[in-house]
Amino acid sequence: MTTTIKTNVTRPIAGALFVVLVGGISLPASAQDNFDLDALIEAARGEAPITIYDSTGKIVDMAEAFSAHYGIEVTGVKVSATAQFEQITREAQAGNVQGDVALITDTPAAVAQLMPQGYVESWLPPDMEDKIPSQFQSPLAITTNANVFAYNTEAHETCPVTNIWQLTDPEWEGRFAMVDPLTKGTYSDWFNQMETYADDQVAQAYEDHYGVSLETDQPSATAAWVVALAESAPLITDGDDAVSEAVGVRGQDNPFVGLMSSAKFRDNDDLGYALGLCTELRPWVGWSYTKLGLIASGTDSPNLARLFIHYTLTEEGIMPQMVDGKIPTNTDISMPADEPSGIMDVADRVFGYDAATALEDWDARQDWQDLWRVNFSR
Repeated sequence: MTTTIKTNVTRPIAGALFVVLVGGISLPASAQDNFDLDALIEAARGEAPITIYDSTGKIVDMAEAFSAHYGIEVTGVKVSATAQFEQITREAQAGNVQGDVALITDTPAAVAQLMPQGYVESWLPPDMEDKIPSQFQSPLAITTNANVFAYNTEAHETCPVTNIWQLTDPEWEGRFAMVDPLTKGTYSDWFNQMETYADDQVAQAYEDHYGVSLETDQPSATAAWVVALAESAPLITDGDDAVSEAVGVRGQDNPFVGLMSSAKFRDNDDLGYALGLCTELRPWVGWSYTKLGLIASGTDSPNLARLFIHYTLTEEGIMPQMVDGKIPTNTDISMPADEPSGIMDVADRVFGYDAATALEDWDARQDWQDLWRVNFSR
């Protein structure tokens, strides 16, 4: 698939000329040198209030904190990633933007559908360029969000599985819980990213577990693992809450092992669950996807929208999501010590998302979902 990226759209912001790329912002050195946050704040104060879409309810807290910090009214609205995609498209086509900023977790959909159409723009604040690693700059990612393997700490002293292939063994048939890959695109994106960047590690994990090299009629080790996992009849749920419950509820004799958002570890305090992170699982303890910070191209308040994006890259701005295990892309920010999952202790063993092949992930979604559908044992 060929994607055309619109370029060289110019617009004055806060006293400097910014060259806007739909796939990111490119600034000449003089513009970066002249970036003035105070001027951006002043320009934002003269614009109409904005609305921010995000798939977590924490956006309400973030918007309220922003309003209190700057004395400028903004509203946060919880909208699922799928619904954001639909709303942004319809609003842009109608010329009636309601969501001025979108914090969206469906990176492939944004790269493949929203950006090429010019519905949204990615803006990297110039004073944040040295703080955000290059792989998160275009399009701008504000956090990485992790899904991790978890077990019940009341039933087991340590995680009862240490290798992802172990989940496909008869012992774990029907005892592994996860969100349905047919309903959440990030799962098929994960499959494609593993095949693209780390198929050799999946093959090595097989050899480590079984003591022999993998032989398969599937096109890759990742595809072989996906087929084997689907055939092992995992418990498929419609969301992370159900996975957390299946794994973490106390009093179980034979609880599930599960794959869930790191945010669910707050259920230990909120619901009395006994969730533990599978810290020794190989080759990874989990995987992550990115949350993008995008601005509606048709917003009437571009300076205010950019100021909010800047705010999400600060510790104060992103803290409501950090307490749920969302890791900020700003490397100057440290995770809170009381983050419940403990993911930072094993952050180097979380399989990360690379947006460089987001278009390929988008194109491959249906293939991975078909592979799962054909092999899933109900």
